[in-house]
Amino acid sequence: MSINYELYKVFYWAAKTGSLTQAAKALYLTQPSVSHAIKQLENSFGVTLFYRNSKGVGLTREGTILYSYIEQSQILISLAEEKMEALKNLDSGELRIGGSDSLFKHYLLPYLEDFHEKHPGIRLHLNHGTTPEIISFLKEGKIDLGVIRMPIVDTQLEVRETFQLQECFVAGTRYAELKDAVLTLDMLLQYPIILFSRNSRARMTITELFQSYGYKLAPKIEVGSVDLLIEFARKGLGISYVTREFVSKELEEGTLFEIQLDVRLPPSHVGIMIMRNMPLSMAACGFIEMIQTCPLSK
Repeated sequence: MSINYELYKVFYWAAKTGSLTQAAKALYLTQPSVSHAIKQLENSFGVTLFYRNSKGVGLTREGTILYSYIEQSQILISLAEEKMEALKNLDSGELRIGGSDSLFKHYLLPYLEDFHEKHPGIRLHLNHGTTPEIISFLKEGKIDLGVIRMPIVDTQLEVRETFQLQECFVAGTRYAELKDAVLTLDMLLQYPIILFSRNSRARMTITELFQSYGYKLAPKIEVGSVDLLIEFARKGLGISYVTREFVSKELEEGTLFEIQLDVRLPPSHVGIMIMRNMPLSMAACGFIEMIQTCPLSK
């Protein structure tokens, strides 16, 4: 049996208010329309659902049984409507983001703080990983969006550039004699180089740059985090290749200084990665819009 939901809606309000007139007002209908809808429902079931009384209408035994079910469904529908409204207004929901530890800490954190302050009802889930891992998370539906270093070439993905970062070599006071010098790549390779051990986009870029000048970049030390890159350089264990924005505090304090080279190091492009032609949640849309329209000082 297929019955129009609107008939159940009319039945619910007539039963709830005990009045065809009040039901008509609640639904912005005429009273004859309400009477006709109830008649249609009764004809569909082949039973009488209402009887008239001095106050308006009352439920028959069959009507009472139907109402016990319709009332539950109407409550669920109302809750669903409230939930959809909360999701639309970013009062509720979930935001799942993938990115590297360094991008979360040094780039995304101010945005996440701002977003959480504006929308405390939205749960945040952060998935850490390399760019290939973030791509897998996205394709498997584990995250809504990824924040990665570009370029990414994949027909299933859409990447929107949001920010640029500048890479540089930095050293601590142990190499103070290099502070005012301009080094060639060959001169730089005479010193111990510290690189990120994982196959990051930044490491691939600098390796390719050295290869384009005919040099092989072989690090003396490899570490597993940006924090260790910074700390090893501070301790004087070598010269680290890092993102300048990630060491702004150390450069300002003078615990690290930037190595000047006679070649220009290319900037890194940071982008937001989403699945192509896949609808985004309201929370994800709100977060992307905030990043693109409300840049924060890092």
